[in-house]
Amino acid sequence: MKLIKEHISDSRMLSLIRLFLDQSILEELREWTPTAGVPQGAVLSPVLSNLYLNPLDHEMAEGGFEMVRYADDFVVLCRSQFAAEVALLMITEWVEQAGMTLHPTKTKIVDSRTESFAFLGYSFRGDKIYPRRESLAKMKLRIKELTPRSRSGSLESIVNELNRVLIGWFGYFRHCRWTIFTDLDAKIRSRLRRLLLKRHRNNPQRLQCHQRWPNAYFSKVGLWSLREAHIRFGQSYQGNY
Repeated sequence: MKLIKEHISDSRMLSLIRLFLDQSILEELREWTPTAGVPQGAVLSPVLSNLYLNPLDHEMAEGGFEMVRYADDFVVLCRSQFAAEVALLMITEWVEQAGMTLHPTKTKIVDSRTESFAFLGYSFRGDKIYPRRESLAKMKLRIKELTPRSRSGSLESIVNELNRVLIGWFGYFRHCRWTIFTDLDAKIRSRLRRLLLKRHRNNPQRLQCHQRWPNAYFSKVGLWSLREAHIRFGQSYQGNY
């Protein structure tokens, strides 16, 4: 609140912010009121993190370090193990003086040429970028939920619902390696073929599923292709340079 008062003088706004900070938490039918920090997931958490950590941004920049930060998640890019150790020491000292602590398991030094590190839903290793394992698993689960073999409704309506999910997911993960999108496209078409096969079980044909319902069939009904979207994104990205 002391930092906030340096930027805001409106007493009504200050009272509203204090109400957010003093809001009680209900966890597994147990209600308690935090005495420090910002409740995780609170709407004010990102902006208050920016306010609190802004001095750290400047200190790292003045020290010659490249820090990428979003709210309270950040990565410091270094050219050597020694520089990384110096950066970690600086951050640890600053955080302790500010009355905070670094996350004990998420805070670590990684050689990104040989090890992966996660940041904001992405996984980075060398020049390769993938969704985090958990992020990809959630996407696959959502696809599974939308395409059960017993799903009712027209194929067009199912595709429309899938498209909304795919477009939103691609909007965030469009920087990933192309193989991710090819694999997901294949998975989606495979599940849709299983659904169609069940619906047409009384009308058997000797053709294999991928011949009976080829990729072009799903394009015709409007299925959004992650791989094609990634190709278009790559072309537009290169065109900006």
